[in-house]
Amino acid sequence: MNPLEARTRFQALRETKGPVEAAELDAVWAGLETVRPEEILGEWKGGEFDTGHPLNGELEKAGWYGKTFTSVHDAKPLMCRNEAGELYSHVELGKGEASLWTVEFRGESTATMVYDGRPVFDHFKRVDDTTLMGIMNAKGVPADGPFYYFFLERVARSGEGA
Repeated sequence: MNPLEARTRFQALRETKGPVEAAELDAVWAGLETVRPEEILGEWKGGEFDTGHPLNGELEKAGWYGKTFTSVHDAKPLMCRNEAGELYSHVELGKGEASLWTVEFRGESTATMVYDGRPVFDHFKRVDDTTLMGIMNAKGVPADGPFYYFFLERVARSGEGA
């Protein structure tokens, strides 16, 4: 699958109501381009693909909004909304925050968020200029998964776009 086909398939899977097969997401992932940590700095709103992973639905219960990458050494993996709708970094749930590194995953080096307090890695690839696909990997997960699949949409800063 080339990058254009991967982007098209990603959008179709993202709009799917109900379960999505991990194998389909893996095929999309393989067709997407890698990304460098410096290219993904900023605020991102997140969502998940329902693959039946045990984490599906759990982040939503915690009020998960997305991720903020202030710098490569200052990443906030669990930006959540409190009851008043205000964003905060849920450091208790994440057991700290994170940093961005270039890590090899499935034979490619790509931007990866390494959690400070958990043996967890979020690998990222570029769908387009404002969208990332992510795969969460963790210590103890076999090489063939099951993985948690998610996506991030870049939050436009005020004054950007039109």
